[in-house]
Amino acid sequence: MSYSVGQVAGFAGVTVRALHHYDGIGLLSPSGRSTAGHRRYDDGDLDRLQRILFYRELGFPLDEVAVLLDDPETDPREHLRRQHTLLTDRIDRLQQMAKAVEHALEAKKMGINLTPEEKFEVFGDFDPDEHAEEVEQRWGDTDAYRESARRTASYTKEDWKRIQDLAEGINQRFAALMDSGAPADGEAAMDLAEEHRGWIDGSYYSCGHEMHTCLGEMYVADERFKAFYDAVRPGLAVFVRDAILANAVRAV
Repeated sequence: MSYSVGQVAGFAGVTVRALHHYDGIGLLSPSGRSTAGHRRYDDGDLDRLQRILFYRELGFPLDEVAVLLDDPETDPREHLRRQHTLLTDRIDRLQQMAKAVEHALEAKKMGINLTPEEKFEVFGDFDPDEHAEEVEQRWGDTDAYRESARRTASYTKEDWKRIQDLAEGINQRFAALMDSGAPADGEAAMDLAEEHRGWIDGSYYSCGHEMHTCLGEMYVADERFKAFYDAVRPGLAVFVRDAILANAVRAV
């Protein structure tokens, strides 16, 4: 049994462009071709793709994934054991870091002294005050919350519009990168992730790479944020999370 590139993309939840990219760099080359020269993938190729996607979900750059998969001393079961260990460690780390995640960036709370008309003009249908109580209950005792409250208390309508426009521009450029087939761990995506971190740092609170990584995880884990990003472009939440993680690794 063999499968077309479109079928494999559907099975795995990846884009055809991504599979073409994996083929181009030798990470996942299909085992066969149709009589017309089109790529055909067999079950072994699908197994390799599954391992690739596991490592990508764990934040490994593509070149490191290739080294891991092509190690002649490692069998498929060892890959699964390694991935299970890495995933368990990651869960533990994120649980420890979760208390430090400051949610006010997305909730747009704290010191917003705009009229109802101005709020609608700046935020559209989103009402930041609806999330204020949740934000304060969960992160009100963090330094990030207090810093954000101090900064945003003096923001005018023009300040909020400028911040919103910057955010929208960054999100649209992330979506354009996805559409171009650029990888999330490529230089362009990592540079944009760094710009995103700078936007948070300059607008709300000091946002180091560790904090930024936590926010990236939240964009995927919290259905509200995932829906927000995916409304810009399907799959964008995961792409942004992966770019943020790759940028943090690069910084280290």
